[in-house]
Amino acid sequence: MASTAVHEFTDANFAADAMQSDQPVLVDFWAEWCGPCRMLAPVIDELAGQYEGRARIGKLDVDSNREVAAQFGIMSIPTVIILKNGEVAKKFVGIASKDDIAAAIDAAM
Repeated sequence: MASTAVHEFTDANFAADAMQSDQPVLVDFWAEWCGPCRMLAPVIDELAGQYEGRARIGKLDVDSNREVAAQFGIMSIPTVIILKNGEVAKKFVGIASKDDIAAAIDAAM
């Protein structure tokens, strides 16, 4: 991951780090082999810097963390979800624009 502001979510830390967060949480479901996921990565990095301290921005590798991916019914990647108080506030499947994702984070604040 390019940005140190991007959190790495796993099956082990997801409940504490994402579901119980008092800030909005962006989760980028991705995999190393996924071309569109790599295209979205710079957008996620930019958003992590932009929202640092106000929202938790992170990635979850679906190959290594199948439990959380199954919990959210992730069938296609990239999928980006915005969580507010542990509930899905917005879901993007496929490539979404930085502006659309930022608007969803702002709406969840």
